[in-house]
Amino acid sequence: MINVIYENNCAILDNIELFNLKKTFLCGQCFRWDEDENGVWNGIVNNHRLSIKEDNGKIILYPCTKQEFETLWCHYFDLSRDYDLVNKVLCKDQILKSATEYGKGIRILNQDPWEALCSFIISQNNNIPRIKGIITRLCETFGEKIDGGYTFPGAQTLSKLSVDDLAPLRCGFRAKYILDAAKKVTLGEIDFKELKCMDTYSAREKLTTIYGVGAKVADCTLLFGLGHIDVCPKDVWIKRALNVLYNGEFPECAKDYAGIAQQYLFYYARETKLDI
Repeated sequence: MINVIYENNCAILDNIELFNLKKTFLCGQCFRWDEDENGVWNGIVNNHRLSIKEDNGKIILYPCTKQEFETLWCHYFDLSRDYDLVNKVLCKDQILKSATEYGKGIRILNQDPWEALCSFIISQNNNIPRIKGIITRLCETFGEKIDGGYTFPGAQTLSKLSVDDLAPLRCGFRAKYILDAAKKVTLGEIDFKELKCMDTYSAREKLTTIYGVGAKVADCTLLFGLGHIDVCPKDVWIKRALNVLYNGEFPECAKDYAGIAQQYLFYYARETKLDI
């Protein structure tokens, strides 16, 4: 049970061990959180600005009312999930035990489905600095100005645009993909509520009807935007790692939590320069 103290427009988590901000924000699942010189992370989620920091074993969120924490941030940071239980399951495999112990503290963020889809379309054949730059320009150009930054523009807003309108973003071939996704979401051809309830295979098939969206982008959307925690997005490195370590697929103990296992393994390999 998470113990939350509310004071001075802050929510203070004082008994949560398995939540590391740096690991969570830098593991490749999100692109709109930035750390300042004081170790404070700042981001905008669902039109809400938040600052969050670690301080003497506590995690402090601000500005944050009790209602905002309960209706937005608790879900966004996946604070209702028992990661201790998940980690015990994953540690049944010796390789995953090493990755889990190294990467513990990573949490899967429950992001807005449209933002996740659009962001991972932009991420294709791209590096993180360029991804963040494109997304920043997208928000500044087509989002709404709020205190502390800009909102992520909705699908309906982008569906009215042309490739030429997106030229200032410098997103290249991805512009056509973004526009097709925006139109399909606006028309209801892609219904995020339905996708949340679908089995993983059917939801992936539906997402790949979007022009330019393959299995990797679909799986990132399913995992980070639609709560399909069993989905393991596979880039070139993860495919190679699974082939070398597991003959192509995670062991049975990881099947229900493949998305979390993948994050641990990726972080572990990147930070320790694991030779795969």
